[in-house]
Amino acid sequence: MSTTPRDSIALLIDADNAPARKIDFIISELATHGVVNIRRAFGNWKKQALSGWADVLHDFAIQPVQFFDLVKGKNATDMALLIEAMDILYTKNVQTFCLVSSDCDFTPLCVRLRADGKQVIGFGGQNTPGPFMNSCTRFIYLDDDAEGKAARKEQTRTPSQLKGNTKLMHSLRSAVQAAKDDEGWAPLGPVGWHINNQGPFDHRTFGFSKLSDLFAAIDLFEVDKVKNGSQTTVRVRLKRSPSKKTSPKEPTAKKAPTKKASAKKEPVKKTSAKKAPAKKGSANGDAAGEARAKSERSGEIGGLFDVDRQ
Repeated sequence: MSTTPRDSIALLIDADNAPARKIDFIISELATHGVVNIRRAFGNWKKQALSGWADVLHDFAIQPVQFFDLVKGKNATDMALLIEAMDILYTKNVQTFCLVSSDCDFTPLCVRLRADGKQVIGFGGQNTPGPFMNSCTRFIYLDDDAEGKAARKEQTRTPSQLKGNTKLMHSLRSAVQAAKDDEGWAPLGPVGWHINNQGPFDHRTFGFSKLSDLFAAIDLFEVDKVKNGSQTTVRVRLKRSPSKKTSPKEPTAKKAPTKKASAKKEPVKKTSAKKAPAKKGSANGDAAGEARAKSERSGEIGGLFDVDRQ
């Protein structure tokens, strides 16, 4: 619970739908959450069926509130309790409301009280409808006393039944995930807080006296107890598959830096076309020289003829 023993509690009892023999269990359970300052029981006290309540009201300082039946088979108790709760909400400094009933007609009232930030603890029988139980911050079955615990030992859920409860498994998994550390371990205290914040939850409903026993019964979780001096801390985590188990890492040999093998580039010799030894200019020069030589020889021959002529 998120309340503290200093919180003020208003106890409102629908006597038509609650057994009087459970009042001592109700008071002792609420004592762990705060101080029950307002104690009122609603009903038509002329009914023989409520004679059991008449015997215990004064012993537990509970104020009886009388309402006669308006018509046969229809009473005004529910409406009177609702009006009283709203008056307390706006006029009293109360942090927690306790509704003792197995009637789902009080579901809208629970929703309204929680909308104002109030804690709502519900007490009822095993036949209490789900909407009323889910609207409470916490719901406790009235058979959670010593007699009920002895009977539930024979009705403890099996692991397969627990795993088949989708809502339960989702609540447990999400709580562990929200509170886990780097290694996956989550302290049981924060896990319990997270589960209660999700909705009404009581591990005793499933036949386990401790929340750690509930986790231990499901083979999807690991439960570990860590001793720190005189204190023992319980922690839980999701069971890891063998492939995900972390083993101490062995020192691995450092890999030598691998040099990238690059193909050695061979010096590329530039192959240039060999130029022909013959040059254009020299070829023309040789042709002109030959022409001049021929002309000179012809001139000499001509000169000889001229000499003969003379």
